[in-house]
Amino acid sequence: MDQAGQTDSGTAGVIARPPLLFLAAFLIGFVLDRLLRLPFPIPGNDQVTWIIGGSLIVIGFALFAAGIRNFMRAETPVPTNEPTRVLVTTGIHGWTRNPIYLGMFLIYGGIGVAAQNMWILVLTLPLAILIRYGVVAREEAYLERRFGDAYLDYRQRVRRWL
Repeated sequence: MDQAGQTDSGTAGVIARPPLLFLAAFLIGFVLDRLLRLPFPIPGNDQVTWIIGGSLIVIGFALFAAGIRNFMRAETPVPTNEPTRVLVTTGIHGWTRNPIYLGMFLIYGGIGVAAQNMWILVLTLPLAILIRYGVVAREEAYLERRFGDAYLDYRQRVRRWL
């Protein structure tokens, strides 16, 4: 048994580390933009796209940092390839179960808007599906095995995203 009184010390078994999935989507989006540029819906107004994109990036970074800070305070690892020590349910995690991923999506979308790169925005849907089923679903199953009723209660109280 570990310090939380749990016996399962495995990991969630996600398909890949989430930052790598976001990075891959960025790279694919930038390559596709070089090969076949799609028109951006706000043509010719760099200032507007920078304001919108920058705002998304700032909000995303705040969510991301709050989620990381919560994990660090609870002394549980952030990387998905390490066992979770504690179920974090307070702070930003009392508002959304996935503030780090939500922040990453806002940063990702903000960069797409600021760069006026439609491919990055188009790739948001496949990336979201990949994160939802290849990462989040596996993490949720793992947390349910690891923390049982405590996780089920938390899942009932707090929404996955917003």
